[in-house]
Amino acid sequence: MTGEMTAQPTRPAAGSETTLPEPADAPVLSAPADPATAGRPGLRARLGNPPPGPLWLGFGASVLLLVGGTGGGGTLIHDPILTNSALGFWRYGHGRELATALMYLGVVLMAWAWVKLGREVLARRVGGRAVLSTAVLWMLPMLVSPPLFTRDPYSYLAQGALPLFGFDPYAVGPEAMPGVFTDNVHYFWQDTPAPYGPLFILVAKAWAWVTIQLGSNMIVGIIGTRLIMCIGLALLIWTMPELTRRLGGRPSVALWVVIANPVMVIHLVGGAHNDLLLVGLLSVGCLAALNRRHVLAIALVTLAMATKASAGVALPFIVLIWVGHLEGPWFRRLVRAGAAGVAVFLAVFTACSLAAQVGLGWLPALSAPSMIVNWLSIPTGLAQLLHTALAGVVTSSPQPYINVLRVIGGIVMVAIIAWNWWKAREGGPDAVRRAGIALLAVALLSPATLPWYLSWGLAILAMVPWSARGLQWLVFGSLFLMVAYYPSGETALYNWPFLIVCALLAALAARSLLRPDPLGLSRTARRKPVPARAA
Repeated sequence: MTGEMTAQPTRPAAGSETTLPEPADAPVLSAPADPATAGRPGLRARLGNPPPGPLWLGFGASVLLLVGGTGGGGTLIHDPILTNSALGFWRYGHGRELATALMYLGVVLMAWAWVKLGREVLARRVGGRAVLSTAVLWMLPMLVSPPLFTRDPYSYLAQGALPLFGFDPYAVGPEAMPGVFTDNVHYFWQDTPAPYGPLFILVAKAWAWVTIQLGSNMIVGIIGTRLIMCIGLALLIWTMPELTRRLGGRPSVALWVVIANPVMVIHLVGGAHNDLLLVGLLSVGCLAALNRRHVLAIALVTLAMATKASAGVALPFIVLIWVGHLEGPWFRRLVRAGAAGVAVFLAVFTACSLAAQVGLGWLPALSAPSMIVNWLSIPTGLAQLLHTALAGVVTSSPQPYINVLRVIGGIVMVAIIAWNWWKAREGGPDAVRRAGIALLAVALLSPATLPWYLSWGLAILAMVPWSARGLQWLVFGSLFLMVAYYPSGETALYNWPFLIVCALLAALAARSLLRPDPLGLSRTARRKPVPARAA
């Protein structure tokens, strides 16, 4: 048999930390051969023979999220379809509560489908193509849904429309431009300038212009925004086979970790976040660097930074890969590659700024996300914990604690980035892996953290070898992040009873990745744990 069934290493005990490398001759995105379809492959065989259970369970979950999202998600203030119609009840009162319940049912079923698919991946019963086709089917209903668990796409459209009406998106917020674009922006961001780079402003402005030409149809505007963001998803998928081989991982595991992940399906695709563009451009840039196309690599990562500034953290690591491909003393190579990299960066970033007709006003606007105060950011969370612990001793506002801990968090973040940069000084795939670690540190130690921020580093780290235990932690973290915000986009991070229940369910799902009967209710299931063969 071919594909990922070619190697059958000794099975470690469930929960083992052992990692097993993919055989060198294993085809990428391949599926186990099926004699019944040999010579006359049907559609299912061409899609890698995806397991029908997870496939249709996840698709049904997506349909529930789509239907529930029209009433409980980030809905339009004036919906041209539901408002003043017989279906309008779905957006208000008990109808909205029912829609929200339907969305949470969809989340639970999606989590169940993801874990079931993960078991198949760990047991090497499916290949990468099956994982990919399953994830794509799960995403299809998301393409036409309202924004799920967020209202950010409305901000994107409004920020793109601002320059069309003569406003500087880096100087004013959407409230400066009353109308249909502004009406749907979350109140928290109404007076906030755009914190995104010139490339994203250019893209948002272009699509806002198209939306206006189509009669300012916000439904078309949101669907189009999501499809544009999915270009980044396509780039990420395109690079994963070769980049995973370079980083030592297994394609089917990498695809399951990041593409089929409910955070990707529901938050990033369903939420239409611009982080998709960032991770897509970043992954192509990393692959270009490893393939010695260094100018292109710097240009692509610069474009990622021109979408969202956090991607700029990867640039010094891309330079190190260039250094590793030169000859001569290390410091001299660093100067040569660094000088060339800065020249490429300035050229590309200037071109983006000129094309978008904006200046550097986005740099001060980068502080806007710091207005978000939640404990997903490690420094902010520690500050809130410290304030609560000392509340009976010191009466004060939590803000001084937050300010101090954020400064400390920033110092730690810089130290982690610098340490990983120095350890990656030989370049090669290790520099890419450490860039992923640095991006993950930025997401967790920045003043503000949102669930989809962790995709910056995870998109790269998904392609490295994983232990079975590490995948269990991934399941727990991913599913907990899914419920950090309510379907409407409001935070759920301080609803402690809700979070405790969700954390227990996420822990149960993580345990069930390796044990189909995590509660030990079935003697048969207890005797047959899922083989823990990750890579």
